[in-house]
Amino acid sequence: MEEKKSNGFAIAALVLGIVAIVFSLIGLSWLGLILGIVGIVLGVMAKKKNPTGMATAGLVLSIIGTILCALIFIACIACIGAIGTAGTIGSSLY
Repeated sequence: MEEKKSNGFAIAALVLGIVAIVFSLIGLSWLGLILGIVGIVLGVMAKKKNPTGMATAGLVLSIIGTILCALIFIACIACIGAIGTAGTIGSSLY
Protein backbone atom coordinates (compact mmCIF):
# COMPACT_ATOMS: atom_id res chain seq x y z
CA MET A 1 0.00 0.00 0.00
CA GLU A 2 1.31 3.40 -0.93
CA GLU A 3 1.62 5.89 1.91
CA LYS A 4 0.27 9.37 1.20
CA LYS A 5 2.72 12.16 1.78
CA SER A 6 1.16 15.16 3.52
CA ASN A 7 2.39 18.65 2.84
CA GLY A 8 2.55 20.54 6.13
CA PHE A 9 3.30 23.86 4.45
CA ALA A 10 0.17 23.59 2.30
CA ILE A 11 -1.99 22.79 5.32
CA ALA A 12 -0.48 25.66 7.30
CA ALA A 13 -1.02 28.10 4.42
CA LEU A 14 -4.62 26.96 4.08
CA VAL A 15 -5.31 27.37 7.79
CA LEU A 16 -3.59 30.76 7.96
CA GLY A 17 -5.55 32.00 4.94
CA ILE A 18 -8.84 30.99 6.53
CA VAL A 19 -7.86 32.53 9.87
CA ALA A 20 -6.82 35.78 8.15
CA ILE A 21 -10.22 36.03 6.48
CA VAL A 22 -12.01 35.35 9.77
CA PHE A 23 -9.87 37.91 11.62
CA SER A 24 -10.69 40.54 9.01
CA LEU A 25 -14.39 39.97 9.65
CA ILE A 26 -14.17 40.20 13.45
CA GLY A 27 -12.05 43.34 13.59
CA LEU A 28 -8.55 41.98 14.06
CA SER A 29 -7.34 42.99 10.62
CA TRP A 30 -3.82 43.87 11.79
CA LEU A 31 -3.33 40.34 13.10
CA GLY A 32 -4.95 38.83 10.01
CA LEU A 33 -2.59 40.86 7.84
CA ILE A 34 0.43 39.32 9.57
CA LEU A 35 -1.00 35.80 9.40
CA GLY A 36 -1.92 36.26 5.74
CA ILE A 37 1.62 37.27 4.83
CA VAL A 38 3.01 34.24 6.66
CA GLY A 39 0.43 32.11 4.82
CA ILE A 40 1.59 33.49 1.47
CA VAL A 41 5.19 32.59 2.26
CA LEU A 42 4.22 29.08 3.33
CA GLY A 43 1.98 28.68 0.28
CA VAL A 44 4.79 29.61 -2.08
CA MET A 45 7.13 27.18 -0.31
CA ALA A 46 4.48 24.44 -0.55
CA LYS A 47 3.95 25.10 -4.28
CA LYS A 48 7.69 24.78 -4.91
CA LYS A 49 8.05 21.62 -2.82
CA ASN A 50 4.92 19.75 -3.90
CA PRO A 51 2.52 21.54 -6.27
CA THR A 52 -0.85 20.15 -5.20
CA GLY A 53 -4.35 21.55 -5.10
CA MET A 54 -4.09 22.14 -1.38
CA ALA A 55 -0.97 24.24 -1.85
CA THR A 56 -2.75 26.33 -4.47
CA ALA A 57 -5.82 26.72 -2.26
CA GLY A 58 -3.67 27.79 0.68
CA LEU A 59 -1.84 30.33 -1.42
CA VAL A 60 -5.05 31.76 -2.90
CA LEU A 61 -6.81 31.98 0.48
CA SER A 62 -3.78 33.63 2.05
CA ILE A 63 -3.65 36.22 -0.74
CA ILE A 64 -7.37 36.93 -0.42
CA GLY A 65 -7.08 37.16 3.38
CA THR A 66 -4.11 39.52 3.17
CA ILE A 67 -5.80 41.83 0.67
CA LEU A 68 -9.05 41.84 2.64
CA CYS A 69 -7.25 42.58 5.91
CA ALA A 70 -5.19 45.35 4.31
CA LEU A 71 -8.29 47.02 2.85
CA ILE A 72 -10.18 46.86 6.13
CA PHE A 73 -7.15 48.10 8.07
CA ILE A 74 -6.73 51.08 5.72
CA ALA A 75 -10.46 51.83 5.92
CA CYS A 76 -10.33 51.81 9.73
CA ILE A 77 -7.34 54.15 9.77
CA ALA A 78 -9.12 56.48 7.33
CA CYS A 79 -12.25 56.52 9.50
CA ILE A 80 -10.24 57.31 12.61
CA GLY A 81 -8.49 60.11 10.75
CA ALA A 82 -11.80 61.49 9.51
CA ILE A 83 -13.25 61.46 13.02
CA GLY A 84 -10.20 63.30 14.34
CA THR A 85 -10.40 65.87 11.57
CA ALA A 86 -14.15 66.34 12.02
CA GLY A 87 -13.64 67.03 15.71
CA THR A 88 -11.17 69.84 15.05
CA ILE A 89 -13.23 71.40 12.26
CA GLY A 90 -16.44 71.33 14.28
CA SER A 91 -14.86 73.01 17.32
CA SER A 92 -13.51 75.91 15.26
CA LEU A 93 -16.96 76.79 13.91
CA TYR A 94 -18.40 77.66 17.31
